[in-house]
Amino acid sequence: MSAGIISLALGYTLSQFYRAFLAVLTPVLRDQLGATPADLALSSGLWFIAFAVMQMPVGWGLDRYGPRRTVAVLLAAGGAGGATVFALAAAPWHLHAAMALLGIGCSPALMGPYYIFAREYPPAAFSTLAGMIVGFGSLGNILGAAPLVWVIEAAGWRATLWALAGLTLAVAVLVAACVRDPARPEGDHPDGSILQILRLRALWFILPLFFCNYAASAAIRGLWAAPYLEQVHGADAQLIGRATLAMGLAMVLGNFLVGPAVRLVGNLRRTILIFTAATLAVMMALWLFPDAGMGLAVLLLALIGLSGAGYPLLMAHGRSFLPAHLVGRGVTFLNMFSIGGVGMMQFASRPIYAGATAAYPPAQAFSMLFLFFLIPLAVGFLLYFLTPEADVD
Repeated sequence: MSAGIISLALGYTLSQFYRAFLAVLTPVLRDQLGATPADLALSSGLWFIAFAVMQMPVGWGLDRYGPRRTVAVLLAAGGAGGATVFALAAAPWHLHAAMALLGIGCSPALMGPYYIFAREYPPAAFSTLAGMIVGFGSLGNILGAAPLVWVIEAAGWRATLWALAGLTLAVAVLVAACVRDPARPEGDHPDGSILQILRLRALWFILPLFFCNYAASAAIRGLWAAPYLEQVHGADAQLIGRATLAMGLAMVLGNFLVGPAVRLVGNLRRTILIFTAATLAVMMALWLFPDAGMGLAVLLLALIGLSGAGYPLLMAHGRSFLPAHLVGRGVTFLNMFSIGGVGMMQFASRPIYAGATAAYPPAQAFSMLFLFFLIPLAVGFLLYFLTPEADVD
């Protein structure tokens, strides 16, 4: 199983990279293709929307065909295909098509290993394993920061995308060769359906937090960090690369800390509340003090990456309410809410940004943008108090 999990972790590393790499490509895509921050907001949003729309088909594929074929086929067709379209892009709308394809290709990357963890490991181990795979995959965030800037400066962005297309195809082949599908559940279970999942009342008040928990850190790291640092603090490409690298490193650290954090706190639900409250505090600081200095800005961005790592914990909590025959569709349904929230929030952030920059100076405009991400997170946080404790014994 170890070689299979490693291959799936590499696939998820590519998924993390592709959702975040537009942040450092902003200057070059603006200069060469005329892509504005609003264009890239649309492109990035399409990645998340395509990813979210694919979650239920991915869940069906995991339950029907297993993670090996589901991940390998989509990563090869959508992932390598999307990188190829990106490398050939000559206009902003080509980026939209490329990012949508990349979202399709990356859609099963995390759910493949989560399906294996949910089916073959004890429930109490899920949050630790989930955090480890996300922590390892978050290296893609790091590679999509300063290292990507260096590669683009040395080889050019088109050559870099061609190399990424080849690498993505190679990882898909590795998944097909190494992953072993779990055995199907014992007994005669009917096919799962979305209605069966929606009848699980324990999930009702966790879904709003799924929708907005990851949206702030993903959108800021993958889209708004670069224009914020450039327009408010005058950062150049190198400084943006270093700042997003710090945020990516914090994301990696946060995901490796979630398992020990649960053991330290002694309760999964309380740990989620602590991580979410910390994210709310950092977002509030960005809202109130957007122009307090470059050093504070980078520190707050890194803290968003650190505190925003509660997603594996949320998934562990939601997974604890799923019966065995609904694991594939269930975890992908929860992931659909999470990624769909990111995509919808990114789409909505586009007119917020456009309207704010037309009426206010950059610092105040980004303050309004941060408030836009803060309010839904606060609502999800409050509703989460109504969610019952997880059964992970």
